[in-house]
Amino acid sequence: MSTEDTRAPGALRRWFVFHFVADMLFAVPLMIAPHWFLGLFGWEVIDPFTARLVAAALFGIGIESLLGRNASAESFRTMLRLKIIWSSAAVVGILVTMLQGAPPLGWIIFAIFAGFNLLWIYWFIRLRSAASHQGSN
Repeated sequence: MSTEDTRAPGALRRWFVFHFVADMLFAVPLMIAPHWFLGLFGWEVIDPFTARLVAAALFGIGIESLLGRNASAESFRTMLRLKIIWSSAAVVGILVTMLQGAPPLGWIIFAIFAGFNLLWIYWFIRLRSAASHQGSN
């Protein structure tokens, strides 16, 4: 099998770079100025400890997206599993919070996480399918 066969598709690698940018757009202000940033979204009660903990998760996942963008397809499957677990848990948590009366702009955050979750599931299935087809050849 050639090196080219083991690389993830270019579109997926570009999504990982986009994901890095999106994560940094939220992680940096959450880490530096959580009261100001969350206030922009209508949050009145802000726990800076929790906000910075979320920022740390975004930094970890986002930076790994950038650093791992040229990894093998197998590494992408591992990274995608992490992204699916993280975004699934976030979707459930955000949904429960929204139903308990969080600010309406939280629905945008919910949509972002749900969209990424579906995107990661799609790519995970696609890479797994490609790997099983290569294994049967």
